[in-house]
Amino acid sequence: MTTLETRPARTVGGFQPAFLGLELRRTLRDKRTLIFALVMPPLFFIIFGTTSANRTESVGSGNVTGYVMVSMAVYGALLATTTGAARVSVERAAGWSRQLRLTPLQPLAYIATKIAVAMVLGLLSVTVVFVAGAFLGAQLPASAWVSCFLLAWIGSLVFAAFGLFVGYLLPAENVMQLLGVSLALLSFAGGLFMPLHGWFDTVSKVVPTNGIATLARAPFAEPSAAGVVLAIVNVLAWAAIFTIGSAVLFRRDTAR
Repeated sequence: MTTLETRPARTVGGFQPAFLGLELRRTLRDKRTLIFALVMPPLFFIIFGTTSANRTESVGSGNVTGYVMVSMAVYGALLATTTGAARVSVERAAGWSRQLRLTPLQPLAYIATKIAVAMVLGLLSVTVVFVAGAFLGAQLPASAWVSCFLLAWIGSLVFAAFGLFVGYLLPAENVMQLLGVSLALLSFAGGLFMPLHGWFDTVSKVVPTNGIATLARAPFAEPSAAGVVLAIVNVLAWAAIFTIGSAVLFRRDTAR
């Protein structure tokens, strides 16, 4: 903060690269965030996805180990982007939103920076899980390795918006405790951890994690065309809801 107030800041459309670098360093020093984003997802993949049975059983054009790898990569990206963006709640409590008015940093550039940092953390999380999968028996078509990676990462942008929404909605003392439980429940309900059947599967189509998981697995799991369309609608709808909600809460917060 001192750097932003005492030195002339280079800006690109109101966006400050120096502030982005500062935020990245702060995030990468947060041990709790790094454990959630970079340790838990590959650990879950190793525990649940690398048995000999999973390596030999096929799913579409891949194997079960590959299926679990992609699922855990999505989960890691969701954890990383949500917790990264939700840090705004802590900064709000510390009076950072008010201090922004005294700096050259524009409010919308601040939000863009938080999303960019969250997406970098999500990229690291997906990378760690895919590297583990490459060494521990995950099998996917060559093109699916690339497309599943990109879909898992880019899809997590929805949850960066979710993190901002929650960060502006809830007080700092509650938000981080609730996020872990909320994401675990959403992951179970959306079929991210295990295939769902019957009415559970029907209900899961409206859960925000379901759309991202379906699209990320689509390059090898061979879902139906209707399933892909529903997943796209799911992702776009929740992206709009979380983005609009974040914008409304952000304007309300900075207007105080």
